[in-house]
Amino acid sequence: MNSAFQQFWRVPGRSALLLTGFACLCAPVSAMAEDGKADDSPDYGRLTLIEENDSIYLDDDRYYTQGAQFTWLSPSVGADSAFHSPFEWLSGTNILAPFRSGGQWHQRRYEVLLGQQVFTPSDISLSDPPSDDRPYAGWLYGGIGMIQDTDHRELDHLEVTAGIVGPESMGSNAQNDWHQFIGIGEAQGWDHQLHDEPGIMVSYERKWRFNQPLFWGQEVEAIPELGATVGNVMTYGETGLTLRFGQGLLADYGQQRMRPSTSGTSFFNAEALTSPFGYYVYVAAQGRAVGRNIFLDGNTDGDSRSVDKKPLVGDLSAGVAMFWSDAFRLDASATYRTKEFDGQEGDRVIFGGLNISFGL
Repeated sequence: MNSAFQQFWRVPGRSALLLTGFACLCAPVSAMAEDGKADDSPDYGRLTLIEENDSIYLDDDRYYTQGAQFTWLSPSVGADSAFHSPFEWLSGTNILAPFRSGGQWHQRRYEVLLGQQVFTPSDISLSDPPSDDRPYAGWLYGGIGMIQDTDHRELDHLEVTAGIVGPESMGSNAQNDWHQFIGIGEAQGWDHQLHDEPGIMVSYERKWRFNQPLFWGQEVEAIPELGATVGNVMTYGETGLTLRFGQGLLADYGQQRMRPSTSGTSFFNAEALTSPFGYYVYVAAQGRAVGRNIFLDGNTDGDSRSVDKKPLVGDLSAGVAMFWSDAFRLDASATYRTKEFDGQEGDRVIFGGLNISFGL
């Protein structure tokens, strides 16, 4: 699907409601800041815009065809803030406890998400796609996450997302309004999309950083990860590894992506930069054991189209990130995804990603 996040807002009334909800989620959290920026100006966090699309690098319009997401990352949470209490409640001495209080130093932040993903079969010109092809589906969601960096060596990320699958997700509007705008054929089979179903997912992952300084301020590092997602939209366990080379690597744990994927999270700590400019190149791999994927398994009540999903799916990604202190950041990536269901046309899915992030 050709990029079209602006079409997300063209349905009357819904765009205003979603923007109002996003603002309401962000506003109270802005009061949690521990300190201002280095120049003593107020810190209102960071905003990231993510675009993932299968037509960025290839002339494709199938399967996972479009994703777009806004993420607001809060300032660091002060120890005397009421927003610090949920982290303390979830922490503990157990090695498996999220946000455990061990280590000499930690930084805690919240994130607020608002996004949409669109999925289609292999041939969008058919008004009645084959029943053994991936069904049309949209996913419109919002969420909130909690992130803790411990000693620049370990990251905990807990995220809850909720939304709607089906016509109310506006997947058909996002795709066909944009296709109409740029003068190409519209997708004809949206009458056969998954029906409306509320969705929720709870995700948790832990990343470990192994960093080695090299020369002239350059570094190399490995970031292994373990995690799991549970919900009626997707349920899976995952493990992965990211390898990076560059400058200023302690500022984050990799570029942010949309689930399911090798996810670096929205975390960014400009205070860890050793110079005003940072960059890195990376490769990342993730394997997932999939228990449920509503976009393949169909609606929970079984009254929808579905395909037989693959129980094991893998991603291989590569990309580059550049950032100028806490002011601006630009990321680009390409992802190869293995087959997700039996009978999938071709041997892979490739989609590109672009991220723009800036301090507020």
